[in-house]
Amino acid sequence: MDIARPDEKKRRRTRRLFYAGAGLLVVVVITAALARLKPAAPGVDRSTIWTDTVKRGPMLREERGLGTLVPETIQVIPAATDGRVERRYVLPGTPVKANTVIFDLTNPQLQQETLDAEYQLKGAQAVYEQTKAELQNTLMDKRTTAASISSQYRTAQLQAEADQKLFAMGVSAEVTARKSQVAAEELAKENDLAQKEVETFEQSINAQLAVQQANVDQKQALYELKKSQLAQLHVRPGIDGVLQELDVDVGQQVTQGTALARVAQPTQLKAELKIAETQAKDIALGQSASIDTHNGVIPGHVIRIDPAVVNGTRTVDVKLDGPLPPGAVPDLSVEGTIEIERLADVLYVGRPVHGDENTTVGLFKLVDDGKEAVRVPVEMGRASVNSVEILKGLQAGDQVILSDMSNYDNDDRVELK
Repeated sequence: MDIARPDEKKRRRTRRLFYAGAGLLVVVVITAALARLKPAAPGVDRSTIWTDTVKRGPMLREERGLGTLVPETIQVIPAATDGRVERRYVLPGTPVKANTVIFDLTNPQLQQETLDAEYQLKGAQAVYEQTKAELQNTLMDKRTTAASISSQYRTAQLQAEADQKLFAMGVSAEVTARKSQVAAEELAKENDLAQKEVETFEQSINAQLAVQQANVDQKQALYELKKSQLAQLHVRPGIDGVLQELDVDVGQQVTQGTALARVAQPTQLKAELKIAETQAKDIALGQSASIDTHNGVIPGHVIRIDPAVVNGTRTVDVKLDGPLPPGAVPDLSVEGTIEIERLADVLYVGRPVHGDENTTVGLFKLVDDGKEAVRVPVEMGRASVNSVEILKGLQAGDQVILSDMSNYDNDDRVELK
């Protein structure tokens, strides 16, 4: 027969409740512990990142751009008149002198116009000489007439004096003396008029010849212009240099003003650099620069800044102050660095891949002896090509990752392996 044991039943219930509570407590403790654990940090291969140490001291601000060497002097050779390209004597890359003939053009109409202008000039010169001879002959006739009248006047004057003496002696009548005196006075007037007519005609000769001379000068200028245009059918560069390019082919018909060729002086080169629009704002005339031709570095200085923006860049011209290294030719690709300013004592670090000046970015700072890196906000100031000023967020001696960490934008901590 079973005997009821109420105490034993109560103990078993209590024991089950104890085990249940203990189990629940263990679950709570484990859950709390797991909640306090940090999530596992993603691993980053140390060999794939680029780091730098924050420093304090002088910092050189520079801007860099790619570009080419271009001649300072480029002569564009235009066609002086219409014509057809008859012959070509040199090819691009050939050194030429100022009087080297590059092309021969032909223009039959211009040749005919030149001949016509020559004949017109000769005709005008002949008219001038004829007019001059006619005027000289007329002048001689007037002088001869004046001389004859002057001779008659002197003769009449002598006759009047003789008749006056004879009248005074009573040998001649008074009327005779008076007739002689009147005749002498009339001839005196004619003599004065004849002399003035000669003088007036002499003065008019130059004016009449000036009209003919103006016509001669006009014909001369037209002839010289046509001769010059005819001579320019033999196309010459006008300066010593190297023929860079030919813009026309043999047999091509060209009009006046058409660009035929370009000649440059290869010994006088400058660098044309393309600087990003956002980086060009601090560049000023006169700033020092260095041009790397990949075969030597040439010092220079900024001489021009293009005000226009093309494809997000501005063109900056740099005059070369040093000798050209071997292989420095027009259109050679170069890399230029322009010195903006020197900062005396600032906190700076290498320029991150994604870090513009005067911005705040998140950089990974190395901690735990370089085993991990944590993201910290960093306020940046003025920037250079390879470095940037640090205003807040880092101290001298801190190490930061400068390479692209955009794959970890959602992580604040990475483990370096």
